[in-house]
Amino acid sequence: MPFTIVRQDITKMNVDAIVNAANTNLARGGGVSGAIFRAAGTQKLEAACAKLAPIEVGEAVITPGYALSAKYIIHTAGPIYRDGQNGEEEKLRSSYRSSLQRAVEHGCESIAFPLISSGLYGYPKKQALKVAVGAIQDFLEDHDLHVYLVVFDREAYTVSEELLGNIADYLAQNYVEEGLERRRRKGDLPENEGETIVTCYTLRELKTPLHLEDLVGNLDEAFSETLLRLIDRKGKTDVEVYKKANLDRRLFSKIRSNKGYMPSKRTILALAIALELSLDETNDLLKRAGYTLSHSQVSDVIVEYFILQGQYDIYAVNEVLFRYDQPLLGGI
Repeated sequence: MPFTIVRQDITKMNVDAIVNAANTNLARGGGVSGAIFRAAGTQKLEAACAKLAPIEVGEAVITPGYALSAKYIIHTAGPIYRDGQNGEEEKLRSSYRSSLQRAVEHGCESIAFPLISSGLYGYPKKQALKVAVGAIQDFLEDHDLHVYLVVFDREAYTVSEELLGNIADYLAQNYVEEGLERRRRKGDLPENEGETIVTCYTLRELKTPLHLEDLVGNLDEAFSETLLRLIDRKGKTDVEVYKKANLDRRLFSKIRSNKGYMPSKRTILALAIALELSLDETNDLLKRAGYTLSHSQVSDVIVEYFILQGQYDIYAVNEVLFRYDQPLLGGI
């Protein structure tokens, strides 16, 4: 199942379990921890935690969610960051792994995490994020679970400054609305250059008469057929594709088994990334469902950049999309 980044109050997430970045005594803390206790019902949650405390750093335990929408709260103690030389990374990974394991043991299909240890515990956000994404990706290789990483703002989700700079340059050159307007202001373009001119023809104006039976009888290959052909040609398995596409298994099954089903554009782009398609192959796959890449869409230009660079990590693509406040690829 997919991994999604969201800006949201974790106490309001409609998931099976939310994760509380706790202290080893499982005592109510400040910030997000305090908000979780208040939203769940402080008295009941404190009583439940008292029976489970203390825990070790990297360990996770589970309690009911009480007044929350979530059925469970998983409490994990992340490491306090000192200098990165005291096993902090492995302890932080253990916090994610242990939390995910508790969720699976209790039949959860969805779980929401904060960025553990990145607040008062001082873990640098960029490094904390790298550990979180790595641990979650590794776990999802062998488990079906929808995982959310909940952050308060886009700036908290750090991305390589070099990558952001390269993408900013690519957007400046290829994003139509911004690029053309800037060049027009400089006097480099006439007012009408860059506009798309569409000529429409009626059937009467065409020299060769067309019949509905001819049109229907010469349809292009269906989307699902093209997708299955590409999977075979690339030598990939279904499981490999839907996991690398960050897609829910049930959605992929619907696409695969229903010849007439048309997925969303972002689902198709996720599949293109998973299949490591070229730009031409991506455009062809999009056309099978009636879509196309557009330079008037920021998200399309970003995805195009990654494809042209031969970078097919869906999580890296989504990191950048998130920073630009664009819809993420994959999902349910």
